[in-house]
Amino acid sequence: MINVLEFQKMKNEGKKISMITCYDAWSAKIIAKTNIDCILVGDSLAMVMHGYKTTINATVDLMYTHTQAVSRCASNKFIIGDMPFLSHRKGLSYMMETVQRLEQAGAQAVKLEGAAGHLDLITHVVESGVPVMGHLGLTPQSVNLIGGYKVQGKGKHAGETILEQALGLQEAGCFALVLECVPHALAKEITEKLSIPTIGIGAGPDVDGQVLVLHDMLGLDDHRPKFLKTYLDGKDLIHNALNTYDEEVKKGVFPAIEHCY
Repeated sequence: MINVLEFQKMKNEGKKISMITCYDAWSAKIIAKTNIDCILVGDSLAMVMHGYKTTINATVDLMYTHTQAVSRCASNKFIIGDMPFLSHRKGLSYMMETVQRLEQAGAQAVKLEGAAGHLDLITHVVESGVPVMGHLGLTPQSVNLIGGYKVQGKGKHAGETILEQALGLQEAGCFALVLECVPHALAKEITEKLSIPTIGIGAGPDVDGQVLVLHDMLGLDDHRPKFLKTYLDGKDLIHNALNTYDEEVKKGVFPAIEHCY
């Protein structure tokens, strides 16, 4: 298992970081036996696991429950728990209660979106002994403000703003930074100017690591953004397996004698 210090060491040595989302026990058990470096229990679970249209519906209770499930079955991985919608905008006390719950659920670090307005809070969390991962670019919790899921940081001013925010998050004490859906040239510039590692999703190859949603990269969902590469045709494989099971049950092929007591 890597610890928080390994992230900086990997950047310094030019080693790429692999991060994957994970929301439940069965997938955590599989990931635990792989070479994946770290797990993000992302607030995208509201969409992937519970069928909501956005991540806004992820609550502290949901994040706590899913983080517990993952940590029980992948204790050998570095686990980052997502701070859900507005949990870091309700004041220091509420934020620290949320951080405490995620840590007690098994996360070794927390991730939160944006920078403006809560840099001092991030510093307080870090000084309290909890590693914080930042998140800039497309911040899904702000989908209603930014007008949908689209690339951020286009144009000189927009790019400079994200760079300035990235430097601010680094100064506040973040140990790493997720860059989501930004032009690859901007991601490269930010990565070169930051001393902390960057982890991209839709940010090109010049960041220090990559993260993908597990269900997306396994081809289990119809969600296919441009940045996604699928490594398995999971949806069709499962679909075919279910139909084969259905057929064998109806033909009396299953269960066979070897399945009987």
